[in-house]
Amino acid sequence: MSVLVLGAGPVGSTATAAFLDRGTDVSMGTRSGTAVSGAATVRVDASDADALTRAADGHSTIVVCTNPPYARWRTEWPPIIDAVVRAARATHADIVMVGNLYSYGKATMPMTERSPEHPADSKGEVRRDLWSTLRRATERGEVRAVEVRASDYFGPGAGADAHLGTRFFEPILAGKRSAAIGDPALPHSWAYLPDLASTLVAAAEYTGDWGRIWHVPAATDLSRTQICRQVNDRFGVWGSVSALPSWLIRGIGLASPMMREVAASSYQFRMPFLSDAGETERQLGVRATDWNTALDATVASYRR
Repeated sequence: MSVLVLGAGPVGSTATAAFLDRGTDVSMGTRSGTAVSGAATVRVDASDADALTRAADGHSTIVVCTNPPYARWRTEWPPIIDAVVRAARATHADIVMVGNLYSYGKATMPMTERSPEHPADSKGEVRRDLWSTLRRATERGEVRAVEVRASDYFGPGAGADAHLGTRFFEPILAGKRSAAIGDPALPHSWAYLPDLASTLVAAAEYTGDWGRIWHVPAATDLSRTQICRQVNDRFGVWGSVSALPSWLIRGIGLASPMMREVAASSYQFRMPFLSDAGETERQLGVRATDWNTALDATVASYRR
């Protein structure tokens, strides 16, 4: 198997490492030509179908890890997914798409791979439509596609944009306050980046039916308040976490399209937001990393 990974962000980089660990030939495709050790470097615009077809030639799987900024999802995602389908159809490559839980909206918890899709904001509508495009292309026999859906991720390299990333851990480890979107005392499913990567690898190697959804097993469903308390207890710090006022988020959103979109999806942090990955565990054999192991590795990455 050889894979073309699109996107060199936290997910793309971690997925590339996981495929390389399996002995898979990997090409990393980005607009800027980002280099990742062990992978071939390909400079490509994922929305350019002809260029993407050339980049995908000779690869058995296209792994879509790229993700436009929130405020540009509605305009930038459709040409990307169209180009991916066209490239896969021309090269006979499979498609493994990284997704999230937005399309379920305010669903009955926990969300499963078979939960109905009732988006609660425009980003959920975009994600629903992306998967619909891939599913229909699979049903027509044009391509073979699956979507691997993860809740919010954390782990080494998660970065500043992750809800359980740099802006959460660094203040707490420094004995300061971390500001959270929504209610930090509510339970939430958190996917460990290496587990997300393992699910992508397993989905790409799956020999059963395609045209389906896989959920990434969550490492924990703890609230951010509970996680903060554990970090304090395990690492001898005195950090805290509290909610950003809703009025402040809305105010910032007047000037920041990104924050406006964060506010629109903040319902995910104003209610318990839980996922179930039973089918992934049973059929792909992927299990979540032990929570304490994942937490230790994550904290260590912020202390280097």
